[in-house]
Amino acid sequence: MHVDVIRNHQTAADGSRQEYLSKLLRRSYRDEQGRPRKETLANLSALPDSVIDDLRRLLKGETLVSASTGLTIERSLSHGDVALVHAMASKLGLKELLGPDCRQRDLAYSLIISRVVKPNSKLSTLNWWQDSSLGADLRVAEASRDSVYESLDWLFGQQEEIEKRLAARHLEPGGMVMFDLSSSWMEGVKCPISAFGHSRDGKRGKKQIEYGLLTAPRGIPVAIRVFPGNTSDPRAFPEAVRAVRETFGLKQMVFVGDRGMITTIRVKQLSKLEGADWIGALKAPQIAALARDDGPLQMSLSGTQNFAEFTHEDFPGERLIGCRNPVLHEQRAHKRRELLAATEENLDKIVESVKAGRISDAGKIGLRVGKVVNKHKVAKHFILEIADGVFAYRRDEEKITEEARLDGLYVIRSSVAQEQMSASEVILEYKNLAFVERDFRIIKVDDLDLRPVRHYLESRVRAHVFLCMLASYLTWHLRETLAELTFKDEHVPARTCPVASAERSPEAKSKDSRKSNGSLLVTSFRDLITHLGRLTRDTINIGGQRIEKITEPTDRQRRAFELVGAKIPLSLADA
Repeated sequence: MHVDVIRNHQTAADGSRQEYLSKLLRRSYRDEQGRPRKETLANLSALPDSVIDDLRRLLKGETLVSASTGLTIERSLSHGDVALVHAMASKLGLKELLGPDCRQRDLAYSLIISRVVKPNSKLSTLNWWQDSSLGADLRVAEASRDSVYESLDWLFGQQEEIEKRLAARHLEPGGMVMFDLSSSWMEGVKCPISAFGHSRDGKRGKKQIEYGLLTAPRGIPVAIRVFPGNTSDPRAFPEAVRAVRETFGLKQMVFVGDRGMITTIRVKQLSKLEGADWIGALKAPQIAALARDDGPLQMSLSGTQNFAEFTHEDFPGERLIGCRNPVLHEQRAHKRRELLAATEENLDKIVESVKAGRISDAGKIGLRVGKVVNKHKVAKHFILEIADGVFAYRRDEEKITEEARLDGLYVIRSSVAQEQMSASEVILEYKNLAFVERDFRIIKVDDLDLRPVRHYLESRVRAHVFLCMLASYLTWHLRETLAELTFKDEHVPARTCPVASAERSPEAKSKDSRKSNGSLLVTSFRDLITHLGRLTRDTINIGGQRIEKITEPTDRQRRAFELVGAKIPLSLADA
């Protein structure tokens, strides 16, 4: 049987032509003589076209099901986010970087991908694998808690070899290596490596760990070391030197660290190592001595000059480069004025209380005054008079003026020869420490959520930090690749002056104001990853037959995969 459409044309009296359609249900057969014949079984002309189309499909043998009862979406898994991160990881050869093929490597690799996509505790990650295509495609959905911790231990055992491979990729003999220290607080009190120390997170009353990150010049993470929570910057720095020279076998390197990292003692130690040059900065008391009226810093930065190189007998064999940042000068002066004014406002309240007799004991007055002047760290700028029933204060204008003379001034110290690096190049290399600070923000806050640390075994704490570093390595490359879809500046302009603050390019400013890049919306990196997670893989049941299908990608999702250089895969195994 089949549906026939018969077209009849008729000419009216006025000469116009009209077409009439007849839709007939017919069957074809042969008569006794074998000749083909047709028999009309029904006239379908009155039926809607959609019904006739369904009838045609039935006659061809297709199965029709009800849209409300015959089609169900059995499951929906987040897919686009893990697929994109997996594609970038494959491009970087991350699995091969981790070590030999084994179950522990697969689990460690999945933990790194998960840390980039959805940073959380290991147990939460285990549950999340059930809701993501990563769990099924990488065969980790049924992993146990013990197997995850075993993979973490395995990863820690591979740390030295992995860091050697990263160093071979990104560190060049005689090139730059950046090092800085940060901290994160611990949950629990039993970890032997945790200790009370200076918290860079401002988390009082919590034990912490310190960790030093070693990177290539552009901030690409290469190695990380974990220290007790009361470790100072100078004590951590020798470990970075040891890792570069002994572990990585790089004897000719330039170490770059901030003023707290490369101290005078560390300078003496580095000077004894052949091929180990350094770039650091002087501390405030040293700068103050050089900036006296007859000091070399005051003389060299006279007029409108923003940086100048000089030497001094107190720093033999070193190049000193004095720098003045006018923008920083104004910022610090403005901040000091605001802090002094805020402190005086609170001190005036204490003065009124003393005059009114609400507080008269000298000890109690001192306690209240101490809290006020220490709140904004400006106690040194006030002269205080405290006695029973008496409180008065005034600004120490001499000290304020002395400090103001150093606003915007800093001095870079280096052992690198002038033939190897000019003064402006030394300044720019020192400023590249900002890349390490950005890595710390990525690891701790913005993307990877390293803190707080909930492990209590020392080896697990070190493995957790190393896992976050590897996730940071992957995130660094993702941020660079996806810059078009985020607020990251793709065309950073060259500095007209090495001392001047960095500026955003006109293209980046346009993205900032329009919140778009052409026709595509621009978001933060984390929001982009979340948007990619909306690209789901659905299991659809149609009349008892199951198929897997990906939702139609948005323009931004499609563009993200194009930037990575990968197709949107149905399965991670296809990426």
